[in-house]
This record gives sequence, C-alpha cells and structure tokens, in this order.
Amino acid sequence: VQLQASGGGLVQPGGSLRLSCAASGRILTINDMGWYRQAPGKQRELVASITSRGSTNYADSVRGRFTISRENAKNTVYLQMNSLKPEDTAVYYCFIDRWSGRTWGQGTLVTVSS
Repeated sequence: VQLQASGGGLVQPGGSLRLSCAASGRILTINDMGWYRQAPGKQRELVASITSRGSTNYADSVRGRFTISRENAKNTVYLQMNSLKPEDTAVYYCFIDRWSGRTWGQGTLVTVSS
C-alpha cells in the first residue's frame, strides 16, 4: 500500500491550499485517515483526522480554518486549508489506519510567506 500526497506549495498569509492524499495497492478497509505536520525544529503534530464514519478531530490551532474530508470510493483524504498563517508552514504527512497498522505518505511541503 502506498500513499501519494499532493497539493503543497507556497502561499501568502490569508491564502488557501487543498492537500490530497490517495492510497493505492491492496486495500481492504481503511479506518481513520488524517494529516500530521512537522515544522522545522519541532515535533510532528496531529493536524486533523477523520474516522470511517466521518467523525472529525482537529488540532486547536487549525480548528475553524482547516477542513478534513474523505472520499472512500477513491481511498482519498483531503485537507482544505483556509486563512493560512506563517506558523502553518511545515511538511504535511498523510496517514491511513488499517487493521494491519498505520501507513504514512511521503510528505508535502506547505510554505506560508509573503
């Protein structure tokens, strides 16, 4: 199973980006899906997650600005990021949880700067 993340880039403060992460390979059932991020010199932190039933969880720092969603038919999870701030700058990693454990994507860089 592989995860392919896309959608990162350079954006000005106040702007928006949409990250996508598609899982491929021998996939039976995906439980939770989500995103972590890691800024330079900091630990990786959970940004948002979504269960198979659509229940969501957000870090306090992004609640109200970011929206996570998933498209089960495509084994894809999305992260809509609005009102971006310089402190959102980080490498964003997607993940999926299955019965066999957690699989990580390769990371996509988001840079928020004027």
